Amino acid sequence: MTMAAMERVQEQVFVPGESDARHLRSALGTFTTGVAVVTVMGADGPTGITVNSFASVSLTPPLVLWSIDRNSARHGLFTGAENSVIHILEADQDEVMRRFTRGGAGFAGLDWSLNSEGAPVIHNTLARFECARASLHDEGDHTILIARVLRAAHREGEPLCFSRGAFGRFARHAA
Repeated sequence: MTMAAMERVQEQVFVPGESDARHLRSALGTFTTGVAVVTVMGADGPTGITVNSFASVSLTPPLVLWSIDRNSARHGLFTGAENSVIHILEADQDEVMRRFTRGGAGFAGLDWSLNSEGAPVIHNTLARFECARASLHDEGDHTILIARVLRAAHREGEPLCFSRGAFGRFARHAA
């Protein structure tokens, strides 16, 4: 980018705070992520939650993480579960994603089963990580859940992406 072009670029510089929460959310939204559904078995049956905070932590040992808002009605269920399954959604699985957002249909009418640890597995997702809780860390308004991967599975396909408040597909460009 030329110096003249860089001078034309308009950016908002701000110090994150309560009054600028929308600006911080917009800045964070420029980082495109995949979309996952985390599932656990609770006293009332299977429960899931849609997240985009999933990340790899370590290959040896195999660890992943995701986070949940401490104000979520499902917080205690997920932080208290010994086992969970993290499902990475395919580009055409936005209906599955919506099932596990607030007010969604959840597992009703969905193809799923229990794994050997008793955690619910949603069938036909792009990838999945069957996990055991490793540790919890409260930071800010979220709890970070670190999980040890017991089993993983994946297949070919395009991931469902989330960026700037919208869901979509990854566009490939030649290098």
